Amino acid sequence: MSEQHLTAVAEVAAAAARAGGAVLRESYGQVRNIRHKGLVALVPEADVNAERTIVELIRSHFPTHRILAEEGSVGGDDASHRWIVDPLDGTTNFAHGVRAFSVSVGYERDGKLAAGAIYDPNLDELFLATAGGGATLNGSPIVASETDELIRALVATGFPYDRSLVSKALSQFAALSVQCQALRRVGSAALDCAWTAAGRFDGYWENVINAWDVAAGALIAAEAGAIVTDVNGAPFQVDAGTILMAAPGLHAKLLAAVTAATAR
Repeated sequence: MSEQHLTAVAEVAAAAARAGGAVLRESYGQVRNIRHKGLVALVPEADVNAERTIVELIRSHFPTHRILAEEGSVGGDDASHRWIVDPLDGTTNFAHGVRAFSVSVGYERDGKLAAGAIYDPNLDELFLATAGGGATLNGSPIVASETDELIRALVATGFPYDRSLVSKALSQFAALSVQCQALRRVGSAALDCAWTAAGRFDGYWENVINAWDVAAGALIAAEAGAIVTDVNGAPFQVDAGTILMAAPGLHAKLLAAVTAATAR
């Protein structure tokens, strides 16, 4: 892919994330027409509207590209290009009036992540990265933290919607809570990734995750210098369903701690 094309893709990813965020910002505090998918997962009307806005913007620039979005997929003719979109990451927070949610727009070329944008409409923060081009926050370069000890690390995690899988996450949380400086459960995987990229968090892991939650964030964190794998330490794959990322000096220690907690 030419640098010019990748730049154009990144610009569309950023514009799409901002456009989706504008929809969420306008709808925040006026949540209505919420439907459920499963026992606890919510789908506010704003989620659907933001996705429509994002998809229409992407297709206006790249009509043949495929788009995988949380609330539905749009098929294009060119399978070598895939956009992976979460129009509202942190849905439960949004529905309850908690200002911790974001928009995530990732892009793959030939199965490899090449561009990603995460937008936090509450703080007006745009995290952006291209493969080999580094990561930025509102245009300024960002780097992962230099923390190399768990006891000095602020680490994030998330819990699955499937209640049968929560006990495993709770066991890990209990074990890591006494090994790290502190743990956080923000409720937006995209923000967990972005904040790890920016050095606010020193690491983040999650046992059950969807591609649209972390496609953009995995690339942004990696381009900021974090090490990104699955929870078993294998190379990260966007469709694998798990993720573990951390500062370079911390990754092996976080991986070992999560692995040990899982084996209990």
